[in-house]
Amino acid sequence: MSGGRATFDRDGTAYPSGLYDTAQVAEPVEGLDDVGEAEVERYRRDGFLPVSRALSSETVRDAVAGLEDLARPDSPADVQYEAWAEKVLDTLTPAQRLDVTRKFMSFAAHESRLAAIANDPSILDVVARLLGGAPRMFQDMALLKPPGGGREKPWHQDNAFFHVVPGTPIVGVWIALDAATEDNGCMRVIRGSHRDGPVRHVHLRDLQICDGNVPVDRGVAVPLPPGGLMFFDGLLQHGTPSNETTTRRRALQFHYTVDEVASTSAEEHAAVFGMADGDEC
Repeated sequence: MSGGRATFDRDGTAYPSGLYDTAQVAEPVEGLDDVGEAEVERYRRDGFLPVSRALSSETVRDAVAGLEDLARPDSPADVQYEAWAEKVLDTLTPAQRLDVTRKFMSFAAHESRLAAIANDPSILDVVARLLGGAPRMFQDMALLKPPGGGREKPWHQDNAFFHVVPGTPIVGVWIALDAATEDNGCMRVIRGSHRDGPVRHVHLRDLQICDGNVPVDRGVAVPLPPGGLMFFDGLLQHGTPSNETTTRRRALQFHYTVDEVASTSAEEHAAVFGMADGDEC
């Protein structure tokens, strides 16, 4: 992926046109009760499993209300706003601030409605089967793509962000709070890429896989309705384009493992994912 027309986020960051073009669209399982042994095997083969209906519309509304309550200057959560909105934050209502927020981190300990989703028994039952043990959440975040400028999340493996011992089982759960469509930034994944192991990451537009090293020909789009979710392996290569539409694309994301997570040093972690100071694509 080099050359050609570039696509720009609202903050002016460019990425190659076609980087998120995928010929395939995932076929989701209908509900959490439909996840049986065949679906667990599908997850192990593909590295991801989408489910159309996991949360009720009422639970989705509660989640959005919880995020809105946290989108404030004195928020106990870690809130990251879109760069282009920083100058107007003080003039916005809580609902308006949510529309210029890019990310929340570490909110479950402060918001009971969101904590309830992170600990939903039906979700955790599936996670336990995918992990092969009792799940323990070690990261909670919300990823928002505001209309008309929600930025790209470049192709990456989540484990590149976690300093954990290689081979540690990690399952991510990505939950749509709005209709996540191919136009507004639904998840794109590389089917089966978790079986390729850790790949080289560099600091470019983010911590990411080099654009030219992404096997987009194996890419799959994963559109989901509100309340739908995707289970995915920590080594699955995935990313999302920017949202240039007039619709919102808000999502929750939780990461689970079993027992305590054993850490590695920064040097050991960088060696596994091929990172080096000043490294370029």
